[in-house]
Amino acid sequence: MSTPQQTLDVRGHLCPIPVIRTQNHAKKLAAGDILEVLCTDPGVTSDIPAWCRINGHSVISIETRDGVIVVTIMIGNES
Repeated sequence: MSTPQQTLDVRGHLCPIPVIRTQNHAKKLAAGDILEVLCTDPGVTSDIPAWCRINGHSVISIETRDGVIVVTIMIGNES
């Protein structure tokens, strides 16, 4: 698995805040950077992959660790 360069903590926030904050954070990153997003809203398991498809990013993994959903993303060219 790729090691994230950045971690974004959006635990405790509900849709659409996790996606909006992920989008805003991704704008600060370069293509190829790895971003790990920590979430508690189960909707992110579909919302963030959909956002990635639209914006040219790739979901590396989605897993749950101790009740926290961890979405790992590789930033594409269209941040």
